[in-house]
This record gives sequence, structure tokens and C-alpha cells, in this order.
Amino acid sequence: MTEPQPHILVVDDHREIRDLIGRYLVKNGFRVTTSENAAAARKALKAAAVDLVVLDIMMPGEDGLSLCRFLREGSDTPVILLTAMAEDTDRVVGLEIGADDYLTKPFNPRELLARIRAVLRRTQAVPKPRDALEVRRLKFDRFVLDARRRELIGGDGVALPLSTAEFQLLAAFLKRPNMVLNRDQLMDLTSGRTPQIFDRSIDNQVSRLRKKIEIDPKNPELIKTVWGGGYIFAAEVEDMPE
Repeated sequence: MTEPQPHILVVDDHREIRDLIGRYLVKNGFRVTTSENAAAARKALKAAAVDLVVLDIMMPGEDGLSLCRFLREGSDTPVILLTAMAEDTDRVVGLEIGADDYLTKPFNPRELLARIRAVLRRTQAVPKPRDALEVRRLKFDRFVLDARRRELIGGDGVALPLSTAEFQLLAAFLKRPNMVLNRDQLMDLTSGRTPQIFDRSIDNQVSRLRKKIEIDPKNPELIKTVWGGGYIFAAEVEDMPE
């Protein structure tokens, strides 16, 4: 049985660019849907499953950054941003809110194709979550994570403060308990692959998280190191009623 063609959504207000990208990707084995603005893209996302979004930042009405934020809040669908040469600030903001990569206009379609394939290889290698971490509470060990409020409640009922990076890292582990996650996968599941992020930053985030949830951070029982492989969350995770 042949593998299904990945479905790419191209969002750009310039018809010439949409058509150029669409034709090139179809020629190279992808299914493509094009949208001229964020509103049309939202409809396309509801109508069919999408494997990756190519998203222009500068669009009239709702811009690409807003749509990227919407995507990241509700799904793990990879996003590649298209940015203007002078829009460094928007590019950085896009990466900070979860875009997986970016390409500066004007660009060579072959480079976009290479980046799409690279992002799909990375993200499709990530183990699938046990369930979507939506508006609910998850219990592990002596803690409860309130995903809606982004609070970690200890056994004494007191909320422990979590930074955004710590929450994203803990959420990635809780969605995939007892699965080995390497550093590349954890970077994709948390902050995206920004040029400023290196493998050691994941190690530092794990270290900070261990200090908050482990009885003895130097001998962790919850987040265990898999030598040569990454990390594994070794505790059982249970859904808690609202």
C-alpha cells in the first residue's frame, strides 16, 4: 500500500505566489490547498486534515502571526513562515510562538521544498500523544497539572509556578508517558526549531523542571535520562475529573 501524499496548506494573499508554490509542490508529490487569507485558511483547516502549513506573515486583515498563534494553541500542525526581508522582528516573534521554520522572500521553490520535507521528517518522527492535552487536569505522582490554568498543584494543594517553557516541557512529557523522547523531538514539541535553540537548552529546562517535581533532583524518579536517547517520563498519568 502506498503512503498517502502529505497535505500542505499554503496561505498567502498574493495569487502568483500561491499558484507557484502550489504547482511546484503538486509536481513533487504533495496534495495542496491554497488560501488567500486567514479566514479562508481557518475554513480549510476545518474541512480536511493538514500535515503542514506554509504561512505568509504579512497579509491584510488577520496576519500570519495571529493565525500561527491560533494553530499552535489548538494543534501540533507544523508551520513554515514566509517573511519579508526587512521583517526580522516578525520572524523572531513567529518562532517564539511556535513556528517550526521560516523562509525569507524572495525564495527558491527548491529550498521551500527541502524545508517542508525536513520539518515533516522531524515532526512525523515524534511519538503520537496518548491524547490531546486540552482543557483538563492530569494527575501524576503527587501532582496535578491544570492545563487550562497552566498550574501545577502539589500534594499540599499549593500551586507551583511554571514558566512557559517548563509548562510546555511538562505537557510534552505528560502527553507521552513512558515514551523515549530525544532532544530534537522535545525541541519540536516545546519551542520549535529556532536558530537560537541548542540541545543543551533542553537539558537545562529538564534540570529546572526536575527541581520542582522530583524529591531528589540528582536521582530523578519521574523524568529519567535515557543515555544516548534523551528522556522518558516514568510516572503513570491519569485524567482527573473537572
